[in-house]
Amino acid sequence: MYRLEEETEADWWEVEALYDLCFAPGRTALSSYRLRDGVPTVSDLCAVLRDADGTLAAAIRYWPAEVGGEDVLLLGPVAVHPTRQGEGLGALLITESLAEAKKLGWERVLLVGDAPYYSRFGFRKLEDVVMPPPTNPDRVLGLPLVAGAWAGVRGTVTKARG
Repeated sequence: MYRLEEETEADWWEVEALYDLCFAPGRTALSSYRLRDGVPTVSDLCAVLRDADGTLAAAIRYWPAEVGGEDVLLLGPVAVHPTRQGEGLGALLITESLAEAKKLGWERVLLVGDAPYYSRFGFRKLEDVVMPPPTNPDRVLGLPLVAGAWAGVRGTVTKARG
């Protein structure tokens, strides 16, 4: 049994350690991290999954960003501890947090990731949205939380202005 909880300040370094474990060294040099630098998370959507003993099993974070002056929700990173992978925890975090994002009024979600994995949640390649380099354009994916939310939204992804 796992407990889904909103991430707190006390969780920050434990979540960072999980990300370090799950992702390649230099992860913070990626373009998505430059968009997050100095920008607070969307704390209502950042979540952790803990087992019955309180051990961190998985985590997800969201950040605000903009594309062509429109607000977007930047999903990621999402990570599952290697000993817990294959249990559906990543899918649980994504599904629950996307439902909450929609309730909170977010219209569109963006991420950089593997289309075969994220397509099951409805994410599709965004043709006219450009992440700062170095980003493979085939990995720039979007999900409308409201019908047509990505229509006409194009340009370079930039930091949220607040």
